[in-house]
Amino acid sequence: MSIDKSTLLAAFNMPPEQAVEFLRSKGLQVSESWRDLWQTAHRRAFTVARSAGYDVLEDIRSALVESMSKGESYQQFIDKLTPTLQAKGWWGKEIDYETGEITVYPGTSRPVELGSPRRLKLIYEQNMQTAFQAGRWRGMKAATATHPFWRYVAVLDNRTRPTHRAMHGRVFRHDDAGWSVAYPPNGWKCRCRAQPLTASAVRRNGYEVESAEGHIQEVDVPQRDGSTIKVKRLTLPGMERPFQPDAGWDYNPAADYHGGQP
Repeated sequence: MSIDKSTLLAAFNMPPEQAVEFLRSKGLQVSESWRDLWQTAHRRAFTVARSAGYDVLEDIRSALVESMSKGESYQQFIDKLTPTLQAKGWWGKEIDYETGEITVYPGTSRPVELGSPRRLKLIYEQNMQTAFQAGRWRGMKAATATHPFWRYVAVLDNRTRPTHRAMHGRVFRHDDAGWSVAYPPNGWKCRCRAQPLTASAVRRNGYEVESAEGHIQEVDVPQRDGSTIKVKRLTLPGMERPFQPDAGWDYNPAADYHGGQP
């Protein structure tokens, strides 16, 4: 049996080139906080908070691109990048050189951390996940003629957020408004994904195709510093609890790059 190109795209056995392209396409933007570059701006710019003045953004992105291209582990990424960051002073806790005191985040006693193995692992994991999900988005959009329906798939183990678990198995058209809120990743270290489906697969498995229209609302989510952030929440009929991305993650990181909002 022959398999056409769109079916192969939908199968997602894709090389990392599209993910690498997504990461390379972003401009560089220094920032003081993860909130400075908000949501849709992240689609077009690569940033690492508290990197201003250290000239390390391109170093970090280049290391990510190399690791992604070669399929390297986060430990290889850390081992290669650490000496460069240490040489430039972007390492350990940030010091206020006027007072000699450790800098803390406003409104907290929590010290500002620059480079560290823990932070580099987080940077590696999140950028890899976002870039590969953007590549998947491109592949799925190219295959909508044969696979017009997408199913939200969560990893159902004890590490899964209950609000992400609530979306597991829900099916929408590829252009449904739900994907503007729920397209993965939906938070730090999110492992969810979207699965493309043909109309016959939907019928064969007895899936219900739903619409998020009229079911999206904004709620205020408290933050550790006492502030609140508005986050979009999706509540569909029959849900035990609403689906809610982490604060700042209720958007589609790939949509602009691959053809506009769904």
